[in-house]
Order: sequence, then C-alpha cells, then structure tokens
Amino acid sequence: MVVDLKELKEKSVFPIGGENTQYAQFFDGTSYLNMLSLEQVVVGNVSFEPGCRNHWHIHHAKKGGGQMLLVTAGRGWYQEWGKPAQALKAGDIVHIPAEVKHWHGAAKDSAFQHLAIEVPGEGTSNEWCEPVDAAAYEALI
Repeated sequence: MVVDLKELKEKSVFPIGGENTQYAQFFDGTSYLNMLSLEQVVVGNVSFEPGCRNHWHIHHAKKGGGQMLLVTAGRGWYQEWGKPAQALKAGDIVHIPAEVKHWHGAAKDSAFQHLAIEVPGEGTSNEWCEPVDAAAYEALI
C-alpha cells in the first residue's frame, strides 16, 4: 500500500519522533526515529520518507544478537547481501541473524515504517557499510 508521510504521521500507532539526525550519515533520504524502549529490549520506531533507505550494515554479536523488523505501515524493501530484495508491507516480520549484511528502507513511491528490535546478545555492535547502489535501488518495483 502506498502511503505518504502525512498519512503515516496521522495514522501511526506510535509517534514517528524527530528527524533521525544522529544516524543521518548512514541513510540516503530522510528518516525519523522514536526510541520506544531502551530497557530490557531496545525498540525503535523508524519512519522513512519515500525513497529513503539505510546503508548496508551488519549487526555483530559473539552470541545471540541480530535484529527483527516489524513492519507497521507503508511499502518498503529488505535485502541481504548477495540475495534479491524482498518487498515489505504492513504486517510483515523480518528476522535478521547476527553477522548478516543487509539494508532496509522505503519504496520510491511510499513512506515506510517499522519497529526495529535489537535482539539481545553478547558482544553486540553495529557496523555501517557502503550506501545501497542507487541504480540497483531505482530498478526495484
């Protein structure tokens, strides 16, 4: 479903928060971040303007770790390194094991929102890598 940012702001169960300036260097386009939980399990509500996506990245962990995405609105994409991109819509769940290089973000024509859940683990860290190839992103339909 195609959603514009105004509609996403009005209908979101969770407030979208402010512009994601802390991580802006790792995104192409504008995103918004509202940290919903910093206790027990870290959960952020991440909202993407149409065409916005994060760079390739890896959630490292010595044990456990990784990330889960719970898609709450709009239309977007998820891709693991070396695999085709997967279309995402509200209600989709993505399980991302530790050590898997990946990216996620909005479709070109739709705002997108997901809850990003950090899977607890030992020795966890995040490594930001290169931007998604613009031509490859533009080819997604």
